[in-house]
Amino acid sequence: MGTATTDTDLGADVDDAGRPGCLVSDLGWLLSQAHFALAHQLAVAMRDVGISPRALHVLQTARAREWNQSELAEAVGLDKTTMVSTMDELEQLGLAERRPAAHDRRARVIAVTAEGARTADRARRVVEETQAAVLAELDESQRRAFLDGLSQLVRTTLAEPAGCTPLRRRQPRA
Repeated sequence: MGTATTDTDLGADVDDAGRPGCLVSDLGWLLSQAHFALAHQLAVAMRDVGISPRALHVLQTARAREWNQSELAEAVGLDKTTMVSTMDELEQLGLAERRPAAHDRRARVIAVTAEGARTADRARRVVEETQAAVLAELDESQRRAFLDGLSQLVRTTLAEPAGCTPLRRRQPRA
């Protein structure tokens, strides 16, 4: 018969919320928890704007220069299927269009409409307000260090996902 683990079994290796120290010192777990909570807060905050944070990322990036759909998907970090559905949604809302490229009429590029630009501006303000509320927990030097450090990691060590081979549940038969 197994024994239940209690807080006293974990000793001092538990934080104020009762989480084991092995979690609160694990970068992957911390980033996952922070991402989930922030993504939820942003989705709720952006409901009135009428687009998702992902759609905002596409609109903002598309405004920077002329991108084809594959380039834009890669720049934003979306897989091909997700990019297609996001662009379909943005086109249905009248916020972006797939247009012939100026340099090659056979190629299609993503163009943000005037309404898309206004929507992106409104959504960006909501994101900034939400982020400011989240980061208010940190003092100015902590905020700067956190954002600078995270930005550096995303540009360098965490710039590309690590390649991994799917785990096999059984070995192939010989």
